[in-house]
Amino acid sequence: MHTHTGRSLLNYALTAKKTFILALIMLAIGVAADLAGPFLARTMIDQHVLAIEKSFYQTTTNDEYAVNYHNQLYKREDRFSPTEKRGEEVRILQVNRGFVLVHGAVVSKEGQRSYADGVLSIMRNGQTLSYPAVTLSAAEIYSFYKPEFPDVLQLLAWYLGFLAIAIVMEFGKTYWLQSSANRVIQKLRHDVYAHIQRLPVHFFDNLPAGKVVSRVTNDTEAVKDLFIAVLSNFFTGIINIIGVYVALFLLDLRLGLICLFVVPILILWVIFYRKFATRYNTIIRSRLSEINAIINESIQGMSIIRIFRRQQQTKEEFEALNDDYMTYQDKMLNLNSFTSYNLVNVLRSVTFAIILWYFGSSALGAESIVSLGVLYAFVDILGRLFQPITGMVNQLAALDSSMVSAGRVFELMSETGEAVTDGSMPRYKGNVEFKDVTFGYKENNPVLKHITFEAKQGQTVALVGHTGSGKSSIINLLFRFYDPQKGTITIDGKPVTELPKQWIRQHMGIVLQDPYLFTGTIASNVSLGDARISRETVEKALRDVGAERVLAHLPGGLDEPVVEKGSTLSAGERQLISFARALAFDPAILILDEATANIDTETEALIQSALEVLKKGRTTFIIAHRLSTIRSADQILVLHRGEIVEQGSHDELLALGGRYHQMYQLQQGASSLVPAAPQEVNQLESVIKGI
Repeated sequence: MHTHTGRSLLNYALTAKKTFILALIMLAIGVAADLAGPFLARTMIDQHVLAIEKSFYQTTTNDEYAVNYHNQLYKREDRFSPTEKRGEEVRILQVNRGFVLVHGAVVSKEGQRSYADGVLSIMRNGQTLSYPAVTLSAAEIYSFYKPEFPDVLQLLAWYLGFLAIAIVMEFGKTYWLQSSANRVIQKLRHDVYAHIQRLPVHFFDNLPAGKVVSRVTNDTEAVKDLFIAVLSNFFTGIINIIGVYVALFLLDLRLGLICLFVVPILILWVIFYRKFATRYNTIIRSRLSEINAIINESIQGMSIIRIFRRQQQTKEEFEALNDDYMTYQDKMLNLNSFTSYNLVNVLRSVTFAIILWYFGSSALGAESIVSLGVLYAFVDILGRLFQPITGMVNQLAALDSSMVSAGRVFELMSETGEAVTDGSMPRYKGNVEFKDVTFGYKENNPVLKHITFEAKQGQTVALVGHTGSGKSSIINLLFRFYDPQKGTITIDGKPVTELPKQWIRQHMGIVLQDPYLFTGTIASNVSLGDARISRETVEKALRDVGAERVLAHLPGGLDEPVVEKGSTLSAGERQLISFARALAFDPAILILDEATANIDTETEALIQSALEVLKKGRTTFIIAHRLSTIRSADQILVLHRGEIVEQGSHDELLALGGRYHQMYQLQQGASSLVPAAPQEVNQLESVIKGI
């Protein structure tokens, strides 16, 4: 999963590659400018501060590098031109906090120095060398340092210039890196949401809404942290570490090689951490999704939970998930505590101990392996090596959590979605035919068997039967939420499998038993924001279904706010709005799924006449348990265990005296008034059991 996740994240990062590359270039420039400081310090120490101990010679050239000492001009050995003559040599050496001047050459300035009674003593390897010397006043020392000031000021100017560049580059890097990351996450969230819209309906039958929400919100938020915080720190850290090692090797090859041991330790560290962290984070993110799912389910079913007094059981289920979540959070806490900042301190201490041991044994001895300026610069740069390591280590927890979340997001996006076909098709007539259709939600478990019927344009076809007989499955096939395993379904003679799903559904409308209203207004719930449906069309649709009179008491009229699935409206009002929605879209095929079940008798009488208008010119499928509402249907299909057992009009089926006749008698209460034969009683009992 890690490889797939990493590749997917890289592909998304490439969508903003220009700004990412710009940010990385600015980062590299900023690191280089920042690391220039120790090099400037080395030059300042070795060539200007400590260089006073180099040999000085008398000169006759009075230029900016000449020093006037007791009316004689002296110049440092590296300031002479190739043709310039050199006079008497003098040496200036530091003893404790003061300086002395020696007339003549000094064999070696390395060793322990002391000065007394006009004699400079240098002890080295058990031998003492003595030289006549005089002390220098502060003014005289100043005169020897004065020629270095212009170059020192120039180095300071360079230092400030590099510092300004580093500040600007740091700002640019942060801005462009985070801007790129925000753009990538914006696209990722857009793609995730768009992909959810393309997922087949049966996908949501198996995954609770809370888990889907968790992936779109919590998991993408964690991926945002990955791009903005984690990758920012890791990019910065890696480039800083590379820059530091380049600087270390430029300063001294041997010292750079000594410090290379940090790299494999860091790599092993990350591998060890992620081995455990990935396992914990996978469970943590999964538990968080399950917590979201149970909260969503509890809120949706709060009335049922309270009516059946299931608060304690629901609470215990939640606490079990929450406790498990807490357990693995504690495990992550322990892991982070063990592999945190303290290990960086240990690594830093070990590195400096090795360097001090190396210098203590040889480097600061007589051989003088490196200069003091190189040592200062080396220690400065080495200290900078652990700053990015600290930043990277502190982000390890976020890195792994983000990678797990990214894996969950891309797992959702890898689910096969329905192809989206642009364009549309002309409004079809609505002649629907099922030819020997067999279908099952699971293999070898058909819920529809050999279904064959024809619904012509303008006809009303009613589907009746007990729960589980296959009524809703026929509608699901008609909408192409699923496709049959056997047989064909045609609209106007064309197999539906040859037509894009979006095109077919464009000319279909549905009214559900429990209509779904979106947050907005009554008008927006009728038009669903479709620009093709004008305000006048909305008003006419509401008027035709008789909703104007029912909704007249609302102060906002068509602009009355609808909140939380229309909870402030009655069931009848919501149903009327759903009817108006179907009418406004003028579908060729209309499905009424128990559309009048939740409407009172008076309201039902209102819309029955409107339904007659609504059904004209379009094929209508009605799923109904109340058989009184389908008397006028052109064709009634009686379903039992996935098969059509009776087919015909209301009068024809009553005359047949079969299952429909018994169902109708049962609903009308006729069975209690008319004596029934034993055979009829047995048939009636089987119908009741089926219902």
